Amino acid sequence: MSESSIKNVADTAFMVAAYRAAETERPDALFRDPLAGRLAGDHGKKIVEDMPKAAFAGGWSVVIRTWVIDRLIETAIAEGIDTILNLGAGLDTRPYRMDLPASVHWIEADFPDMIEFKEEKLAREIPHCRLERISVDLGDDTAREKFLTQVAAGSQRILVLTEGVIPYLTPEQVTALSRDLKSRPSFRYWIADYFAPETYRYRRRKGMTRAMKNAPFRFEPADFFGFFQKLGWKPKVARYLAEEAAHLKRPLRLPGLMRLWIRLVSLFLSPEKRVRMRRFMGYVLFEPMA
Repeated sequence: MSESSIKNVADTAFMVAAYRAAETERPDALFRDPLAGRLAGDHGKKIVEDMPKAAFAGGWSVVIRTWVIDRLIETAIAEGIDTILNLGAGLDTRPYRMDLPASVHWIEADFPDMIEFKEEKLAREIPHCRLERISVDLGDDTAREKFLTQVAAGSQRILVLTEGVIPYLTPEQVTALSRDLKSRPSFRYWIADYFAPETYRYRRRKGMTRAMKNAPFRFEPADFFGFFQKLGWKPKVARYLAEEAAHLKRPLRLPGLMRLWIRLVSLFLSPEKRVRMRRFMGYVLFEPMA
């Protein structure tokens, strides 16, 4: 691959939409996202086609993570959450495809270009709940704090979703966002991406750095849970993609040699290390510590 089709972080939204569109076409689809293909367009398809062989887990991870987050959202709503704040919403279509209560207030926040694109493409579609889209630069401290204050004032029980967002932020930006959310009691839950340290090393080793050079991971903590604990957040639920995929009978299709290598290595690992090996990627539902 001579030149990456991903020119910036926003392009990853088109990639995700393309993977969701492909899943929708499967007869055994774990979810249906009929709007994903329209949003992904040729641009999203081209990005997926140009991804290196080392990215074989990309489509699988998007599909499983989508299913996992859907379930986390449903559980949070059942526990009384009345507002979903989707930060860096990208081309997500959950307000249209999920069976949500009409009373739920769903807020999407992203850069102006993404918001305008989505408004145009979905202008005639009707969401299942109250949907609001707001343009905001989350990297602008003043704008972010003002925006979060307004959202917090309008709801009592908010779930924050940052799907595919945290890895692209710097540790300083993640720290600032964590503190902003923690300081406002209305933010009851927060869904964030989890990657084990070994996953970061694998990405760098297997050519993903080149493919994602214009949208690199910048948040790679050695102790993920410890990082958030220091900022006042504890995990309420952690769902790991490989474990969830096993239950769904959608295991990651590994290349033959890699599959053999993993089996051989597993023979010499303790039960605890085997569990850690499976938990290389997931999603965590955080809640504020008292």
